[in-house]
Amino acid sequence: MSALDFLVELGTEELPPKALAKLAEAFCAGIEKGLKDAGLGFVKTQAYAAPRRLAVLVEQLATQQPDRSINLDGPPMQAAFDADGEPTQAALGFARKCGVDLAEIDRSGPKLKFSRTIEGQPASQLLPGIVEASLNDLPIPKRMRWAARKEEFVRPTQWLVMLFGEQVIDCEILAQRAGRESRGHRFHSPGQVHISKPSSYLEDLRGAHVIADFAERRELIAKRVEQLAAEQNGTAIVPPALLDEVTALVEWPVPLVCSFEERFLEVPQEALITTMQDNQKYFCLLDANGKLLPRFITVANIESKDPAQIVSGNEKVVRPRLTDAEFFFKQDKKQKLDSFNDRLRNVVFQAQLGTVYDKAERVSRLAGLIAERTGGDKQRAERAGLLCKCDLATEMVGEFPEMQGIAGYYYALNDGEPEDVALALNEQYMPRGAGGELPSTLTGAAVAVADKLDTLVGIFGIGMLPTGSKDPYALRRAALGVLRILIEKRLDLDLVEAVNFAIGQFGGQVKSVGLADQVLEFIFDRLRARYEDEGVDVAAYLSVRAVQPGSALDFDQRVQAVQAFRTLPEAAALAAANKRVSNLLSKFDAKLPEAVEPRWFDNATEFSLYSAIQQAEQAVQPLAAARQYREALERLAHLRGPVDAFFEAVLVNAEDASVRANRYALLARLRGLFLGVADISALG
Repeated sequence: MSALDFLVELGTEELPPKALAKLAEAFCAGIEKGLKDAGLGFVKTQAYAAPRRLAVLVEQLATQQPDRSINLDGPPMQAAFDADGEPTQAALGFARKCGVDLAEIDRSGPKLKFSRTIEGQPASQLLPGIVEASLNDLPIPKRMRWAARKEEFVRPTQWLVMLFGEQVIDCEILAQRAGRESRGHRFHSPGQVHISKPSSYLEDLRGAHVIADFAERRELIAKRVEQLAAEQNGTAIVPPALLDEVTALVEWPVPLVCSFEERFLEVPQEALITTMQDNQKYFCLLDANGKLLPRFITVANIESKDPAQIVSGNEKVVRPRLTDAEFFFKQDKKQKLDSFNDRLRNVVFQAQLGTVYDKAERVSRLAGLIAERTGGDKQRAERAGLLCKCDLATEMVGEFPEMQGIAGYYYALNDGEPEDVALALNEQYMPRGAGGELPSTLTGAAVAVADKLDTLVGIFGIGMLPTGSKDPYALRRAALGVLRILIEKRLDLDLVEAVNFAIGQFGGQVKSVGLADQVLEFIFDRLRARYEDEGVDVAAYLSVRAVQPGSALDFDQRVQAVQAFRTLPEAAALAAANKRVSNLLSKFDAKLPEAVEPRWFDNATEFSLYSAIQQAEQAVQPLAAARQYREALERLAHLRGPVDAFFEAVLVNAEDASVRANRYALLARLRGLFLGVADISALG
């Protein structure tokens, strides 16, 4: 079957830059789906996107849809016709389904049958519908109409190219009649661009100062920015999202180096970087020490005969923004950071939970407790907690919300606060996302955990639990943050104590009955997903969850030990034995003896198991106390032999009540040994 290349390009007014790459991918995916559904074979597809165009090139697309056969089975003959040979409703219904008269249905077999060969249509007739369907399915949250037209799209359309081989496909889509005339660069080549064939598309546009390939433009910008930064003895900050956005803004990228006055470097560099990236789409430069250079790179969409004019224009535009940041910084420094707490007395954190200042006071006290329990400095943690929300009331954060925490750090240093206290004001928000950076100081860790626990307890305490679709206070992220900080920084904090302390601070503002259990369950449930991501078996998590350790670090150490234990050859048998023991003990309705009495033993395996348990207790209990759980479980693995022998030789439910009770006491002691680490029965 013959095949030709196919090109579609939809020209528009400038498309939304943050959505351009996704629109191009979706357009291409929609066309691919349409071609496959139609049975049209092709070799490959390629999406292209620039500010004023979306395009897809399909290589070696079949020119003809293959013929298709339809074979349908109907009702059995006895159900299709009555005793008089008249057709039943079943037969008539089958004929209607096939779209033919009953006379055209095959009656030669035990069932009614219908077969038809449908001739394939030419691809040129199918392509307009496929393209239109793909455009209709694009992920566009809000479509627009223009002029008096009823058609809707993300932006007004201007032209349409549809070439199959060298022939134009005659059709109209989104108010544009298909042709072979594209458009060049808005300034360098504003006229029409003749596309001779699909394979020449990229080069035809390149001659008109348009690089249609998004990936090519992105790579060109990245490389040139890197070169220019090196020439300035710096390194460019190139966030992927910013690079994508800049790529979507230009058809013919020309990166240029600009500068600003060095006096602005006295302002926190994060504020300068934020305004230059977010508002102006510039790439900032850092020196070898990570300090901001008074340079930035802009990407022009024109190859100017006088680039200095573009440089000067960008420098003129950025100056007022940097001046604003400088002004806010100087204004804020006129008063001590802690004085901003006065403003926070009038800012509501949550209507039922008081003001932001109330929250800062609670965080301060809780951070002091956490620091005390984890080897930090209680007074510094309390001081950092009291200051932690102050910068929310500053002019800097009011103008640049992304500066919360960072502004507090600079103002605290300016006031002469200790380094760890200043760092804690920024570290309280860590980790800021999945895999985000953790606090570097014990003071910062204490404030970060305190802030998150206070929010969890308060919001749960007023009944605003997160749902599957809504979590406005980011409680899941807060719980994961607490766990990551405690586990990865190896901080042994009793969360039961910390949560109860946090509840006590709210007094009557929250419903405290059952609240601690609810919050702790929510926090520890977050670990399940974490372990699944790490490849830890869920049974290992459940075995530890059953013994309810209060420390996240302790919990993790137990899980890692159980995960290692599962690889031992004795693990499966011991897990099964523990399950059996657990089931037996749950059915024992009498009171267990306080001690195992060897005088009631009447089988050698009982003596052997009792002796093995005594030896294991002496070896394992010190290991468990020292949290050497892996070594403890490895030692307990030696019990497999005596346990197996006991169950093979002994009837636990003996007729003699004293013997029976003694055997249950022996099993309870065995189970208690394992429960010192985890409930191994969950592995069975």
